Amino acid sequence: MDSVKYFETIKCEDNEVFNLEYHNKRVANTIAKNFDLSEYIYPINEKLLRCKVIYNEDEIIDINYFEYKKREIKSFKIVNNNEIEYSKKYLNREELDNLYNKRDNCDEVIIFKNNLLTDTSIANIAIYYENIWITPKTPLLYGTTRQRYIDQGFLKQSDITLEMLNKASKIALLNAMIDFDVLEDYSFSL
Repeated sequence: MDSVKYFETIKCEDNEVFNLEYHNKRVANTIAKNFDLSEYIYPINEKLLRCKVIYNEDEIIDINYFEYKKREIKSFKIVNNNEIEYSKKYLNREELDNLYNKRDNCDEVIIFKNNLLTDTSIANIAIYYENIWITPKTPLLYGTTRQRYIDQGFLKQSDITLEMLNKASKIALLNAMIDFDVLEDYSFSL
């Protein structure tokens, strides 16, 4: 039987590897074993790269580097799914991909579970609401960038309803590649 596979997406640029401490912590939390990813990651050039580390509970399986180009995201389809489970960064993203495929003509989906905001299919999310940045208390995935901003005290955790999302003056997408990407020009559809 094949073991469950996981992955990390790590930003590399100018031969620098970003936020490894947080990626190492997530790997340790995922498989209850420590891998020092710095022993495996060697950027192949100075360009902006997405390093994809595939692993299971026993070993690092593969490491690939891809030149990164940020997607333009301005429109979101709001989808509800009370069954989705993506608490670990599973290599098998079928559940997320199925939700993404319901985006209609929108660029991305915003996923609600049990009437609360969770994530998008590619990033954690934060909203600027009542003069502070808040992020869902229960995201689908506890992202490394999200955790870094919480640790810095910049981002607060809260349950976020659709009404709060609609009242937000701006939103931000958070992941290892785009960091904290603030969007002020965006739209939602139900």
